[in-house]
Amino acid sequence: MLSRLPALHWQIAIALVLAIAAGFLLDDSATFLAVADFLGELFLNALRMLIVPLIVSSMMQAMLNLPAASAVGRLGARLLGWIGLSTLLAVIVGMLMINTFQPGVIDGQPAGETLGLDASTAQVTERVEGAATSDIADIFLRMLPPNIVGAAVETQMLGLIVFSLLFGFFASRLRGELRDQQHRFWQGVYEIMLQITALVMRFAPIGVFALVGATVAKTGWEAFGPLLVFFGCVAGALLLHLLVVLPALVRVLGGVSGFRHLQAMMPALLTAFSTSSSAATLPVSLDCVQRRAGVSPSTSGFVLPLGATVNMNGTALYECAAALFIAQAYGLDLSLASQFLVVMLALLTSVGVAGVPSASLVAIAVILGAIGLPLEGVGLILAVDRILDMMRTAVNVYGDTCGAVIIARGEGESPYAADPDSASADHA
Repeated sequence: MLSRLPALHWQIAIALVLAIAAGFLLDDSATFLAVADFLGELFLNALRMLIVPLIVSSMMQAMLNLPAASAVGRLGARLLGWIGLSTLLAVIVGMLMINTFQPGVIDGQPAGETLGLDASTAQVTERVEGAATSDIADIFLRMLPPNIVGAAVETQMLGLIVFSLLFGFFASRLRGELRDQQHRFWQGVYEIMLQITALVMRFAPIGVFALVGATVAKTGWEAFGPLLVFFGCVAGALLLHLLVVLPALVRVLGGVSGFRHLQAMMPALLTAFSTSSSAATLPVSLDCVQRRAGVSPSTSGFVLPLGATVNMNGTALYECAAALFIAQAYGLDLSLASQFLVVMLALLTSVGVAGVPSASLVAIAVILGAIGLPLEGVGLILAVDRILDMMRTAVNVYGDTCGAVIIARGEGESPYAADPDSASADHA
């Protein structure tokens, strides 16, 4: 019976349409609002439940999958350098777009009331002042919490992420059976969390219906104006990164034509767009990079599987943009230290986001909690999340393939050399 249901993204689309209709028809129904608020809170609680184990296990198994050979260590260093550079540029593009067009502001006023947010600006400001860092030094102090269990209880993800990276790195350096045991354990935890995440996402249509329906019932059509502006800002930022920033990096660092590489990777991009899963797109990405770009199996086999786990340009851009949009909607003018924290968390949590549809909602919840914003803000972006999820997954996958070409060039390979119209020739 379940196999006859439409795909999840169609279920979410149907739920969105039904939520809009129900919100208008039942706008004066206290029962509808009570049920919708309950179901929406239940869905958000399920997301909260996933945050710590999903992020930690994802990072642990990613680090444990790194082989210890010196040649692979060199590849790993180059991959980490590429991830840091490309993801940082993606986050900056998203931040500039949101700060320039300010989708969370309507006629000079915060859009929170229009969007149906419950907390007032004063309440949220008090929470942010208590949660956000007062200066840059404090951010680094939070990277090393004195009690890692307490950090997990309080969802202080910055410290947990750093601890996970350290634990995973040194666990990967164990020898023999000890390393194998760690690998099997964390791989098992990660697989279990993916299964639980998939279960929670099956109820995403209900969560979308409840959250969007309640918003429409409280506010009417006014709530969709800022969302459309937000959608345009994020879509524009993703396209800018996809069509300008990444091709420029491929040209400068890889010595090949970014346009030719974009053409060659089109099957992988279309697969990523349709599935919203960089993990599901991996076989297509490997085929395109090896057969069309001419990257060796050893390089592509190392870079792309790890990239599908830890290199999330589009996701980091989206997380940063979403957090800043929600802050604007609450009327908050985030300090430089708070925006720096958003950038750092977008960089770090994008590494731990699973390569499955809508997994970035968990990471956005992490960022909101870190800077003191209510998690109800996640409900704002659910209405436009699906299409943006498809777009950012395509950016994620393209960033992986760009990294494979650039790293292959650094290893002495000649991507596209077998092509008579090779990008290397264009570059020369």
